Amino acid sequence: MPLPIISVAQMRDWEERTWAAGVAVESVMANAGQAVAQVALSMTPEGGTILLIAGKGNNGGDARIAAEHLPGRSQILIDANDPVSALRDFKHALEQRPDLIVDGLFGIGLNRDLDEDHCDLVHAVNLAKIPVLAVDCPSGLNADTGKAMGAAIMAKRTITLGTPKIGLLQPCADDHVGTLEVADRIGLSGDLPDSDQLWLTTADMHGMPPDRMPSSHKGVHGHLGIVAGSTGYHGAACLCARAALRARPGLVSVFTPAYQAVASHLQSTMVHPWNTDLVEPMSACTAMVIGPGLAGPDVPDSLRTVACQLWRESSMPIIGDASALDWLPVGETPENATRVMTPHPGEAARMLNCTTGNIQQDRFAATRQLATTYGATIVLKGRHTIIGQADGPALVNPTGNFGLAQGGSGDVLAGFLGGLLAQPQFHDRAVQAIAYAAWQHGHAADQLTANGQYWGMDELIITLGSR
Repeated sequence: MPLPIISVAQMRDWEERTWAAGVAVESVMANAGQAVAQVALSMTPEGGTILLIAGKGNNGGDARIAAEHLPGRSQILIDANDPVSALRDFKHALEQRPDLIVDGLFGIGLNRDLDEDHCDLVHAVNLAKIPVLAVDCPSGLNADTGKAMGAAIMAKRTITLGTPKIGLLQPCADDHVGTLEVADRIGLSGDLPDSDQLWLTTADMHGMPPDRMPSSHKGVHGHLGIVAGSTGYHGAACLCARAALRARPGLVSVFTPAYQAVASHLQSTMVHPWNTDLVEPMSACTAMVIGPGLAGPDVPDSLRTVACQLWRESSMPIIGDASALDWLPVGETPENATRVMTPHPGEAARMLNCTTGNIQQDRFAATRQLATTYGATIVLKGRHTIIGQADGPALVNPTGNFGLAQGGSGDVLAGFLGGLLAQPQFHDRAVQAIAYAAWQHGHAADQLTANGQYWGMDELIITLGSR
């Protein structure tokens, strides 16, 4: 099941309930230390050197335990109880050119700015330009707000313990946290804390997509319609269509004002030039994507009219993306009809008549407001994409990286999601399909980046759907 995103106070309460149940602190720390060690091993080569900085608290204890579980690696353990001597030892240790630094200096309990000596130590770690693995929370970062307390470690990866802390997911924390992983099986007992935000894990994607019957054929796997593309923006329609095919719907049709440009680039999809006589081919669709590449000067008023009518009246799932987000109507949609909007923060700001900064300041509240205003499930893209509705818990996606910050990645997501929602097997499990699409989109990017290669949308589409 998804993990709750919680405050420091909730984490402390969970720990106290665990100790009260008779679980020993030492056993939980042992599990945490071993989890840290496993990640440290994955980040370093055989025969490499790992430098561990251990502070006074439990994070320091986790780092010390991790040092005992690093086979095939040389370890340098620095006791950081005295930051002045720790800084001197750290500078000396750099002469051995470590491959990784494990940050166990401070944890989530930090509630005041670091003093000058600790700031000097943190700055020295950051200036070393060596990959850092932070234990539970980058040292110096407020785990509730995500803000640096005077200074904070810039980690390449953070392994947080038990469940994600809310501050680690704030935009201001992104460059400190790096890639966030969760060690959720460390022995904490009792019920998980409550939260209105839930963190999707890899385990939640097991069994997705469902297996198909051997006797199935294209006629039972749905037909996606894509209203997209215009002069100068036909590539968005093509990317969307190609990504949709990776979700394996039975058929894909594109309806576009840029017929020649789009048709010349697609082979496995049907392409229709936009006109007002498209009722029959559209009526065969089981889901629609509306919006990619509709920013050119040749988008007719009739296209917007038909799109808005479909949004207000059609019973099929519809995804509004890109340019369509500026003109799809506010208000009620058919009961039980799936409506999805996929804005990035700039688009969300236009939809709510505010600034991008307002959106990023509280992404969860912005998602909830958009969902209430438009009667849709909102996929607020960005670092840790949020999937939310007008009520109930929101889901936060853990996958994806900076490689998705390039033109076309949103078109790919919309197409892949549309290809899933077109399939009848997902019509009564739309949120699961949306969560899987966001997870798989980011997972594909993570796979490509882990291979150490530069990649673009062609590689992303090819990787989509691989298990």
